[in-house]
Amino acid sequence: MANPFAIANEAKQTFTFTRRAAIVSTLQIGVGVLLAGRLTWLAVAENDRYSLLSESNRVNTTLVPPRRGWLVDRSGVPIADNRTDFRVDIIPDRVEAPDRVIATLANVLNLTPDEQARIAAELKRSAGFQPVQVAENLDWDRFAAVGLRLPELPGIAPTRGFSRNYPAGAAVAHLTGYVGMANAEQYRETRDPLLVTPGFKLGKDGLEKVLESRLRGKPGAKRIEVTARGKLVRELATRPDVPGETVRLTVDAGLQEYAARRLGPGSGSAVVLDCLTGGILAMASMPAYDPNSFSDGISNNEYTMLREDERIPLMNKSLQGLYPPGSTFKPATALAILESGIDPRRVVYCNGGYQLGNRRFGCLGRHGPMTMHTAIARSCNTYFYSMGREVGIAAIARSARALGMGQEYDLPLPSQRYGTVPDAEWKLRRHKQAWGQADTLNTSIGQGFLLGSPLQLAVLAARVASGRAVVPHLLLGAETPAAALPMSPEHLAIVRSGMDEVVNGHGTAGRSRLPFPDIRMGGKTGTAQVRRLSGMARGGANVPWKYRDHGLFICFAPVANPRFAAAVVIEHGMSGSGAAAPVASDIMTYIFDKERALAKLAALEKDWGGDIRTRMTAQATAFAASRNAPPAPPPADAAAASGAVANAAADTTANSTETEADAGEVPPT
Repeated sequence: MANPFAIANEAKQTFTFTRRAAIVSTLQIGVGVLLAGRLTWLAVAENDRYSLLSESNRVNTTLVPPRRGWLVDRSGVPIADNRTDFRVDIIPDRVEAPDRVIATLANVLNLTPDEQARIAAELKRSAGFQPVQVAENLDWDRFAAVGLRLPELPGIAPTRGFSRNYPAGAAVAHLTGYVGMANAEQYRETRDPLLVTPGFKLGKDGLEKVLESRLRGKPGAKRIEVTARGKLVRELATRPDVPGETVRLTVDAGLQEYAARRLGPGSGSAVVLDCLTGGILAMASMPAYDPNSFSDGISNNEYTMLREDERIPLMNKSLQGLYPPGSTFKPATALAILESGIDPRRVVYCNGGYQLGNRRFGCLGRHGPMTMHTAIARSCNTYFYSMGREVGIAAIARSARALGMGQEYDLPLPSQRYGTVPDAEWKLRRHKQAWGQADTLNTSIGQGFLLGSPLQLAVLAARVASGRAVVPHLLLGAETPAAALPMSPEHLAIVRSGMDEVVNGHGTAGRSRLPFPDIRMGGKTGTAQVRRLSGMARGGANVPWKYRDHGLFICFAPVANPRFAAAVVIEHGMSGSGAAAPVASDIMTYIFDKERALAKLAALEKDWGGDIRTRMTAQATAFAASRNAPPAPPPADAAAASGAVANAAADTTANSTETEADAGEVPPT
């Protein structure tokens, strides 16, 4: 039997010790290699990273907001630029006796208790080197007053920066948009530290928003050396910012401002195009907001006033407003008639309307025998009812689309509505109903389901005038050659001749002819229903503003060689000839004779209560006063007013199958 106890001799003990020593030595060598490898990796491969981390512990960088690129017109005149911005900040590390400093600043800068509380709270939670904003957009007097007290205000840093400025104010609001501080959602999406840098603002609407990447520029940086505890040691070299790109527009700044001013205290839009290139020379929508107020921080009172205004000053009516075009659509119907092979000399007798079954579609009057030329000039519904029914809705819709209706254009603006060009397929898809002859009659005179924007109406005028499919654009240098319209030049000339007669002959806009013996303007008036009104409410004079008819006018000039086209829409203006055509005439006058147009505008603004800025200031003052005033007693004629409202509210909307005769487009006497 084997002995269970092993006998350890000297040789065996030596072997065991040697093996254990080898294992331990191997492990030690392995650990040493790992440590050496790690040290080599940290010292060589990760050198840049840890050097950067070390440097960031020693040096803190504060971003400097970049100067925003300018928006300028076709001649280089600034539409949106930058003005010097005086601001005051506090550097927490340098301030002594914060409560005393804040109290002194409150006295000098007229800070409210809420602002003082905000500053104190931000001082407690801010890093020692990070500036805390006290006030921005200061006038020179208050900025200088802080500078004089610097010896008694340690830690205060008055600085000069740049803020966005819109010289024309509300006249360009819907074109340029405005800038503002980034919100929390925008910061979460990008985690860009520039978005939370004091003084930085980005585009919030209009061109400012869409062209943000071109206008923003690159931030600069202010480098500050600090201790491990974040105490300020010294300021290092500052890296300058790179300004954003200057963007040149097709707009004429003077014409843009004039168009906005000429729209007056009412509500509407004016769009002017270059017939040769499609460049947008002016695109005004009024009333509007002052983009300077939004950029500086609009007050609650002012924003509430804008939001509650029934004229919707926050909406860009040029692109987002949709209206039945009324008789301004008749040139499109006329081209459909001509392209269908109907002789323009063919006579239709107007006895005051058109009978379709047991329904009668009224005209503006009893015009007697009408050809295409006289029907365009005198806006005879009966002629277009008859001819429109004969050629059918397919031909009319095809002509409308060729002239730019129902299209969305590639413009650097955030939103655009493209309206409706109805046909049988559209109605079946949208309303699950078959197209009727009454629908064709209404569409032929620009009513019914047909809707378009002022921009589309301006494109229609430009295409009729030029004979080419011009495409509107806003950025200078983005012109593309326009193809010829799929329509006969002879047919376009016939329509232009009728539009010439509208203004310069026995037409509906004779009072709006240009004041030049050698320059003629062609055009077409239109009146579009908002509600079907009858009796004493006809035309809208005896009903509330929002139920009155819209007034429209499209035009081009000079007739002999068209270069400029325009569309004007006056919301609830009651007639195209009375409300919209005079505005378009003055805008065209400005193009050819600025001084004459400005002289007329000065007289008009005197009656309106001043220019845009003056009227907006008065409106804001009155609104603020009304918020604190007791409710006014009802007017003496409240019963009559409520009766008119009830009659109007009982009627159908503009999309009903009613005739434009109810719109009351009356030729001048």
